[in-house]
Amino acid sequence: MTHCIVVVGGGIAGLAAAHRLAELSRERKLGLEIQLLEASHHPGGNIATERIGGFLIEAGPDSFISEKPWALRLCERLGLGSRLVSTNATNQNIYIVHKGALQPLPEGFFLLAPTRLWPFVQTPIFSWRGKLRVACEPFLPRGDADSDESLASFVRRRFGPEVLERVAQPLIGGIYAADPESLSLAATMPRMLEMERSRRSVIWAMWLEQWRRRNRQPGSGARWSLFVTLLGGMQELVDAITQHLPSGSVHLGARVTGLEWNEGKRVWTATTDKSEKFHADGIILAAPSYSSAELLSSLAPQIAQELRAISYSSAATVSLAYRQTDIPQAVSGFGFVVPAVESRKIIACTFSSIKYAGRAPAGHLLLRAFVGGALQPHLLTQDDHTMENGVRQELAELLGISNEPLFCRIHRHARSMPQYHVGHGERIERIETQLDKLHGLALAGNAYHGVGIADCIHSGEEAAERIVRQLK
Repeated sequence: MTHCIVVVGGGIAGLAAAHRLAELSRERKLGLEIQLLEASHHPGGNIATERIGGFLIEAGPDSFISEKPWALRLCERLGLGSRLVSTNATNQNIYIVHKGALQPLPEGFFLLAPTRLWPFVQTPIFSWRGKLRVACEPFLPRGDADSDESLASFVRRRFGPEVLERVAQPLIGGIYAADPESLSLAATMPRMLEMERSRRSVIWAMWLEQWRRRNRQPGSGARWSLFVTLLGGMQELVDAITQHLPSGSVHLGARVTGLEWNEGKRVWTATTDKSEKFHADGIILAAPSYSSAELLSSLAPQIAQELRAISYSSAATVSLAYRQTDIPQAVSGFGFVVPAVESRKIIACTFSSIKYAGRAPAGHLLLRAFVGGALQPHLLTQDDHTMENGVRQELAELLGISNEPLFCRIHRHARSMPQYHVGHGERIERIETQLDKLHGLALAGNAYHGVGIADCIHSGEEAAERIVRQLK
């Protein structure tokens, strides 16, 4: 008997789900029929790579994290191992905008806290009062282990307001395009929470972790840098997955507008905006949570209500290309982040062609600025001309670049970044408890257990395995 599985949403989570279904079908001789329905006319969601001359421009994510293994493993299974690219081994500095100038993040400063004393003492980013406040961290008691806490509250409590304002907010808040005052620590930085619970001092726990890494046996070091991309851009991953899916299984321009469950026949029916009907034994909803909420509003109103409560922020990427001779001062490092207290029109800027090889021709530089997020949503209402001029004004003041770029490409991502607010973990638990009551239905995507590409791939693959278990 052939089972049909419909995947709604062709972003990276939906693609990973469909690919894992195809793998399981081959491995276990299940004979699954897979149908992936994507509303837009290209798969991959926000992942898209564009070439202009010798420049490689990423519309959305430009890499994935290697510490979470799911993206690396998928690339290996797809035959992309030889195409993986680590970050540049030199020029790895990250800068913080402080009082209108770029200051290097102190060496050994890991996300929230320092692991090396002297660079931290020397940095002008913090006042002496702020540095003394950080020095008190090893002697502070643990927080309440039973309650969720905002990331801002955690940083303020353990390291003081300067670390929050000048480093944690732009670094961590920037990852989620979010306001750290609302972000759930347990949902976004569980590692920090575990460090406090196990060692009491986060600084001490981080120092021990750094010591272990430095004292590994020769040859046992990580093969890849923390962030990894593909030689031809992240589009390669999307294309490789699509090519490995069964012929005719991907339907583009197919927006699902209705979802029905027939209890007697135990069959799902997904209806598209073109009145096409797809009957299935299992459904994986890999669309944004607000879209999934609409499809489940009548079938599972409690789940729909919880899904609607997950808010999203929007952002834009602004890529600009220059000749090296147009840049009056040397640009090095991976880029810089901008604290909200600096009141600027960008939240970060990546030096793309320095961070990764092959992003710009010799003698040229490719920069990518980020605009918007939860703290500056009004900037997304600007037209392209105004947005470009705002970014160029910031680059002129911070990097001294006043020349016209060779080109500028703007990509807008509306409601693309889910906000893991305080209480997010409990909300996901409630959703999953209700989901267990619905046969043959699974959720996947960046709204649940992680926003990165590796997390989305893991989410999609777990959804595929859940459906296969239920079918058995």
